[in-house]
Amino acid sequence: TSAYNTPKQPVVRFKRNKHHKGSIYCVAWSPCGQLLATGSNDKYVKVLPFNAETCNATGPDLEFSMHDGTIRDLAFMEGPESGGAILISAGAGDCNIYTTDCQRGQGLHALSGHTGHILALYTWSGWMIASGSQDKTVRFWDLRVPSCVRVVGTTFHGTGKTSYHASNPGMKIDFEDVQVYKVNVRGGWSAVASVAVDPSGRLLATGQEDSSCMLYDIRGGRMVQSYHPHGSDVRSVRFSPGAHYLLTGSYDMKIKVADLQGN
Repeated sequence: TSAYNTPKQPVVRFKRNKHHKGSIYCVAWSPCGQLLATGSNDKYVKVLPFNAETCNATGPDLEFSMHDGTIRDLAFMEGPESGGAILISAGAGDCNIYTTDCQRGQGLHALSGHTGHILALYTWSGWMIASGSQDKTVRFWDLRVPSCVRVVGTTFHGTGKTSYHASNPGMKIDFEDVQVYKVNVRGGWSAVASVAVDPSGRLLATGQEDSSCMLYDIRGGRMVQSYHPHGSDVRSVRFSPGAHYLLTGSYDMKIKVADLQGN
């Protein structure tokens, strides 16, 4: 075999054995590159200060124990508005989405509304979050309020309330006025395993456990299309930088790229 056909193995520059007491389900890197976050079925979120140039930890771990179930996904808010150190995490248990200020080591919000395990998170525009759940809905959240501002699904579950915690003891704000959009999907609706929003913030893509994908017009509040690119759960969806294509990955061991430029 020629050297051209033999892939070079990447060099491991940093490792941490037994970082969690359980399996690690999700990881995230802060936009500034100075924080690494992990979530586990040990119910802990850990944040590690990190120097990307030297590939070394620069301080002790921060541990957060607000979850009472497996953390299935986490992400840092991007953009100067959030300061680059606001972490979003969610999963099983109480089905809340938690926001944490990693610089201060303080919890900010507990966003409630989902009635099933949260499987996927996506952040954009500095303050917006999309969450996909086993309750067969996608919820949009705006941290400037903070509140659930839209629910997409065939049925409406919960009240969409949100409450402050930790850094705002005793303070609670409820938001009842939530826009609910019922989307009729052929063959019914399925648990939402993956979500993504295009760079313009106009189009949502979801991957479902019934092997389908949905494209949803956020500003227009309507489903654009639903299709079945795979033969099993669609576990990951991502737009290309120009949103001309959608990349999907599935339990069927296949990846597919769909052209979104056609009619």
